[in-house]
Parts: sequence; structure tokens; C-alpha cells
Amino acid sequence: MTSATSPLPQTPQQPAPPAARVRAGIFSGILGIACNVLLAAAKIAAGALAGALSLLADGINNLTDCGSNAVSLIGFKVSGKPADREHPFGHRRAESVSALIVAVIVLAVAAELAAQSVQRIFAPEAAAFSLLLVLVPALSIAVKLFLFVFNLTLARRLRSDALKATALDSLTDCAATAAVLACLLLSHYTGAELDGYAGIVVAGFIAFAGGSVLKETVSKLLGSAPDASTVRALKERVLAFGGVRGVHDLTVHSYGADKLYATVHVEVDSNMPLTAAHDLADAIEKAEEAATGAQLTVHIDPLVYGDERVDRLRKTAEEAAETLDARLRVHDFRVVGGQEHANLIFDVAAPFDCKLSDAAIAERLRALLRAREPNTDTVITVERQNVE
Repeated sequence: MTSATSPLPQTPQQPAPPAARVRAGIFSGILGIACNVLLAAAKIAAGALAGALSLLADGINNLTDCGSNAVSLIGFKVSGKPADREHPFGHRRAESVSALIVAVIVLAVAAELAAQSVQRIFAPEAAAFSLLLVLVPALSIAVKLFLFVFNLTLARRLRSDALKATALDSLTDCAATAAVLACLLLSHYTGAELDGYAGIVVAGFIAFAGGSVLKETVSKLLGSAPDASTVRALKERVLAFGGVRGVHDLTVHSYGADKLYATVHVEVDSNMPLTAAHDLADAIEKAEEAATGAQLTVHIDPLVYGDERVDRLRKTAEEAAETLDARLRVHDFRVVGGQEHANLIFDVAAPFDCKLSDAAIAERLRALLRAREPNTDTVITVERQNVE
């Protein structure tokens, strides 16, 4: 156990400073716009000259990528603004909003390309094959692979939704362009008119990428649960402090990768002096901010430990809960009353996917405890949360 005033070992990497995020996002946006403008010009020109709808559509896709890059660039610029009266938690979520706009643009382009490709299937036109129809898509694949690796590296380093969306868009562009190139070559060497089908494939890749980004971004804007490893690591850091007997009711609110707020209930012995409990809460909050940059608020729950009767009843309640579902967790356990009769007051944390209703959990626990401890009544509060 570390002391209440000691920083905790093995802390995760600090998020990148806001200024660094903004600089990286702006650079990525400018680089993406430059590359996509050049690729769009080359593909549209080659596609128009040869009458290849699939290559022309792929060029239009690059033009929409320019718009996506511009939206991301603006999003990063806005996200770097400091907190103000209207936005006390800052503007970090502008990155997610920009990713959402990018996803909507991508899906709209996919629908338009699919419609044009269907028309080409029913009214096929042979493309004039040339070396240019091979070189332009090959160059595009190489450039997009570079942009994918570049943006994904930045996204992981900065934990950025917008850059991750841009990276995935580049990867799907690679696959789409490869499909276009393959169909152009097959059409040339077999005589089959595959241009419209290639356009459908391109539209499918684009729609898949847009849908994936849209789903993930909307989930985060709605307030998705933190991943299990984050919750586990935070609990381990808190439990490492001397005097902490238990941790529960952990919630994490994200306003961007480097703007996290969290609350947690920490159980301590009721004999701990009030000033010591306050110092412990302060130490935990400061250590978490130093470790991860998160603003943590600690709620102290003073509970009775070391009393033979209370400890026995607590263990009985925990065992009863586990018989219903091994994932049920008992916390905030208190005993009120005398030796002849007592009320057991506690909360039960239940996972969201537990099939038992809250009322069923409370009723069955009450029956189990009454059978094991006939001289007790129970006051049970069931809470739905992510349970480790």
C-alpha cells in the first residue's frame, strides 16, 4: 500500500497538451487537403478523358475528402479554444462534432455514387483504356496508404476521434481505388463492362467507413461508458492508498480526450478522523490528476469495520448476492438496530445485462437474508452500472 500522500506508480501516459493537439490537427488537415486536391484533379481528368465512371467517382470522393479535411481542421481549431462562460468544460467535443459532420458527408457521397453506378450498369459504356488509367489509381493508393499511417499514428498519440475518422477514411479510399483499378484491368483484358460494378464497390467501401465513424462518434457524444481497462486502472490506483477499504459508484464523463471528469465513492473506516478522511480524498484527487489529467471528485463513505457482528452480516449479504449473480456487488453496508433485531441497509451494483429486474434482485436478496438471519430486515437499493 502506498501512503495517502504518495504519487502512484505505473500511471498511464498523460494526454497531449491542447496546443499540441491543435497544431497536429491543423497540420493533418492541410496535408490532407493538398493531397486530396491533387488526387481528385488527376482522377477526374483521367476518368473524364477515358469515360471511366468508377475512376471519376473515385475522384469526386477525393473532393469530398477535401471538405472532410477542412471540417476536421475547423474542428481542431475550435477545440483549442479555452473554457468560457457558455462552455465551462471547454470546446474539446468540437473534434467529435467535426467527425460527425465528416461521417454524414461521406454517407451522402456514397449514396450518390451508388445511384450513378446503378445507372452505368443498365447503360454500360466502354472506357478508353490507357496507361494513365493504371498509373493514377496506383499513385492514389500509395498516397492514401501514407495518409492512413500518418493520421492513425497521430490519432493514437493524441487519442483523437477526428484523426481516427480521417485515417479510416484514407484506408477505405485505398480499398475503393484498388477495386476500381482491378475492374478497369479486368474490363480491358476480358471485355466485360465492370465500370458500374466497380462504382458500386467504391460506394460500399465509402458507406461502410462513414457508418462506422458515425456510430462511434454518436456513441461518444451521447456519453458512452469508459472502457473496462480505464475503470480497472483507476480503481487500482485508488485502492493503493492506505485507508481505502473499497471503491464503488465510479462514473467518468469525457469532454474530449484530454478533458475527463470523474466521481468515485471511497469506503473508509468510520473511526478515521474527519480531517484525515478529507486529506485522503484530496490526495487521491491530486494523484489522479497528475497521473491522467482527469478531474476526480472523491466522496468518502465512512463504514464500520472490525466489528465482528457487522463484518459477519456484511459477508452474509455479499454471499447471498453472489448466489443470484456472481457479478452483483454489495457496498455502503450499514447495520442499524440492537442485538435482538437489526436493519441491514446497503446498495447492490448490478450489471446492465443482468436479466433480473431491480425489484427481483431486492426481493430475492431479502428472502435469502431473512432465511439466514431471521432477526433482520433489509433496506436494499439496486443500481445499474458497469460492474468489474
